[in-house]
Amino acid sequence: MGSYISRIVTSAASILEGMAITLSWLFRRPCTVQWPDKIEKPIEATLSDRYRGILEVETKTCTACQMCEKTCPIGCILITVERNAETKERLITGFDIDAAKCMYCGLCAEACPTGAIRHTTQFAGATPQIGRLVLRYIGAGEKLTPYKPKTEVADLAPRGSLAAAQLQRCFPEGDRGAK
Repeated sequence: MGSYISRIVTSAASILEGMAITLSWLFRRPCTVQWPDKIEKPIEATLSDRYRGILEVETKTCTACQMCEKTCPIGCILITVERNAETKERLITGFDIDAAKCMYCGLCAEACPTGAIRHTTQFAGATPQIGRLVLRYIGAGEKLTPYKPKTEVADLAPRGSLAAAQLQRCFPEGDRGAK
């Protein structure tokens, strides 16, 4: 009989302890922040440099080796390389990343010998039209000469600026995240 009463006392004590914690939060001011409207600084600025967000490509330093495309386990990277018939020079004619398929593993960034492909702190890409999440870093009809590391020194864009520009192109003004 003594163990029965001790169990009742223990149960009542644990219920009262839980209720005390709940009641202590009942009278506090809410700390919910309305995102993205009422935040002090952008969420992207608070994330660490190692955060694996949407991929961006610095086409100035891409050597067209296609290592990122080959190491991607799900094939979300598509690089198109053509050879100029007259000069026999290789040209990059397309560099597309399907952000909807990407699992943000980082294997492509590790495989890139020049660091041309990298993760950013950009993450907001909600859309009802999944085709908008294909980021095209080389426009239609555009042809780029691959980077030659021994002869050129590239001036890199700030990290995240290229992905932000791509997302701006993918989502018409005011339509980002719309239902």
